Amino acid sequence: MSNFRDKGLGTSEVKFLKIVAGKLHLYSVLIIIKMKQFVIGLLFLGSLTTLWSQESGKVEQLDSVLIDTKSRMNVKNSGKVVAKITSDMLAQNEGSSLAELLNELSGIEINGNLSNEGQNLSYFVRGGSNRQVVIMVDGVQLNDASQLANDFDLRLIDLNRVASVEVLKGASSVLYGSGAATAVIHIRTKKSGKKDVSATVTSSIGTNQSAENQDFNPSLIENQVSVNGSPGKFFYALDLSHRFADGLSAIAAPEGTEAFESDLYNRFNTRINVGYNITEKIQLSQFVAIDKFKSDFDDFSYMDAEYRTISQQLRRGGNFKWTYKNGSFVFNDSYSWVEREIESSFPAKYDSKAYTFDTYFDHRFGSNIHLVAGFNGNFSRINSYTIPFGGVAFEQQTDSEDANFSILDPYVNAVYVSDFGFNLNAGLRVNIHSAYDTHLVYQINPSYRFDMGEHTIKLLGSYSTAYITPSLFQLFDPIYGNQALIPEENRTIEGGVTYGFGNDLSFSAVYFNRKEENYVDFVNVDPENFVFQYWNSDTDFNASGVEVNTSAKISEKWTLNANYTNTQVDERFSLRIPEHKVNASLQFRLKEGTNFQLKYLFTGEREDIFFNPNTFESESVTLDSYGLIGFNFRTRVNETISLFAAVSNLLNEEYEELYRYQARGRNVRVGFSLDLN
Repeated sequence: MSNFRDKGLGTSEVKFLKIVAGKLHLYSVLIIIKMKQFVIGLLFLGSLTTLWSQESGKVEQLDSVLIDTKSRMNVKNSGKVVAKITSDMLAQNEGSSLAELLNELSGIEINGNLSNEGQNLSYFVRGGSNRQVVIMVDGVQLNDASQLANDFDLRLIDLNRVASVEVLKGASSVLYGSGAATAVIHIRTKKSGKKDVSATVTSSIGTNQSAENQDFNPSLIENQVSVNGSPGKFFYALDLSHRFADGLSAIAAPEGTEAFESDLYNRFNTRINVGYNITEKIQLSQFVAIDKFKSDFDDFSYMDAEYRTISQQLRRGGNFKWTYKNGSFVFNDSYSWVEREIESSFPAKYDSKAYTFDTYFDHRFGSNIHLVAGFNGNFSRINSYTIPFGGVAFEQQTDSEDANFSILDPYVNAVYVSDFGFNLNAGLRVNIHSAYDTHLVYQINPSYRFDMGEHTIKLLGSYSTAYITPSLFQLFDPIYGNQALIPEENRTIEGGVTYGFGNDLSFSAVYFNRKEENYVDFVNVDPENFVFQYWNSDTDFNASGVEVNTSAKISEKWTLNANYTNTQVDERFSLRIPEHKVNASLQFRLKEGTNFQLKYLFTGEREDIFFNPNTFESESVTLDSYGLIGFNFRTRVNETISLFAAVSNLLNEEYEELYRYQARGRNVRVGFSLDLN
């Protein structure tokens, strides 16, 4: 155990590893039995289908990395509808935030992205919440153990260094562990250029104003510099960025009164990544990143206030990949240290540390079967401090010596790709946790593809489960915590169809049904004395809906993309989730490198709640539906210079994204990008 202590693991982690060592024999037997049954079944199925179609001699070309399998395979063999934000989409929307672009995908509502820049973001995917979404960067899950929901803050992400984003919806804990109940958002950063030295400079300036205050003062500024290259077997990248916003208050002033004072937002990002191609088959890279922001906010009583959140994060980690004849071995890891301070009438400080790794083999058995087997680990701890009522100095409320947990999950997943259109994706994971008993999750995802010339129809379905670990706050808070909590369980059933006609037309429609059990709720356990604590609810909750996506290449110059989402959620979870939502974009390519895009967003009525300071009770309110039109433009002047511009909320619609919070009106943004290669 001394080796683990050398790596910075505390007494609790060492104790946990001893427990794991004692348990692993039992679970390894279970996993081996399951793996044998699973693989033998697939091999038997593969042998039958090979006999059935041996005359075709068809071998699938592997040309796409998919988030739903962790295996390199053709996208047409996927049993899921994976949403993707491509590099072209990112370029067309330069100056936007990642939250804005995610909000344009079906099934996703990123609440807060249309408000003040510093507004807390809520990730409502398929009727779920923040703690049911996993966010990953380059293969490693990110979380913030200092947050109540253990969720990562998307405001810390610099979109300028993002190469693409893949979104997998549905319960996906088999491959991605705790929290992967409604979605996995996988962010891939840009690779180093092929030359010894390359550089990119991007700068934009714009307005940040409400519909009522259209003074068009420049108040949103963003700058980014990237220097990268690949001299010999080495590769490197240095990224620096800054985003500043002023001009918009967090809370909207009552009608007929002067606007509240604007609340500032200031974010800095720094990232260094270096790597080495040891051989053509072995690659190693390491990174260090520092992300921080300051954000002003107002009082929860809907009054102007000079409050502030200060958040900073230090991350280090890396990637090791060894590619061999029939597969690859991958090791990804990340260590994060987060500090947050809240300056308000209820001041608080938090600091958390988390080490996460994911390592797995991706092996191919012939041309029909892919097997992924791996381990995923997480070691998290938190300290928290508050100023007691009547006090003047911070006092520690939660100590990391007590408030910590550890996870070590073995998992296995197999994909069978037939020669006649049938595909099967299935797997299981054993969750071994230091604070509660072990937990098993599994998934099965069959699909069948019909190829008819240029026309392709695919039927798909899935039954998958997920678990959500109680957060450190929910487990160990000295007042509200409950160490008897067990993980929340989620079950998702999906069924759908996709249609494609070459590269000119695609369509998909998916029905989903989710069930939540053991929901961790904040319960009044002693009503007479107003004593609250976190407990697992005995009530099951449900959500269901339909997601429809279509993309059509109308001509060589015109392209239409649209999606519609219908979400039905139990009233207990319907807060700020629209039943109907539509996104659409029409793009016109004037010439190579010059594009115009018109965008439309419709968000239906939502229920919200607010605290009434006069009655000291929470009250419900219905927020009206709204529709927003946006426009953007991008052109490449030459090989070095690109120009872009955008107008959001073109018609200056007045609306509420959150009750009594300020929303953005018509805003303009312009900028340029320099590629210095």
